[in-house]
Amino acid sequence: MAKRLIPTLNRVLVEKILQPSKTVSGILLPDRVIAVGPGARDRTGNLIPVSVKEGDNVLLPEFGGTQVKLGEKEFLLYRDEDLMATLHD
Repeated sequence: MAKRLIPTLNRVLVEKILQPSKTVSGILLPDRVIAVGPGARDRTGNLIPVSVKEGDNVLLPEFGGTQVKLGEKEFLLYRDEDLMATLHD
């Protein structure tokens, strides 16, 4: 049976590139968002949605995140505010 991990609150599940690759111009290719949580609530109870969506490419900090292993694949779980940037065409 296949399982799907759905992050809670403002957490983001990222598939980390095992060997980071660079373009000819030296741009580091980012990691891919696999799943996102619904968001966190502020003090008044309003939902603050996560700033990224599934399929987005993100830049991660050098350290941090929680390692998660699902089957043979390894992923990282980050809080939304720990993501450094998203890459758009």
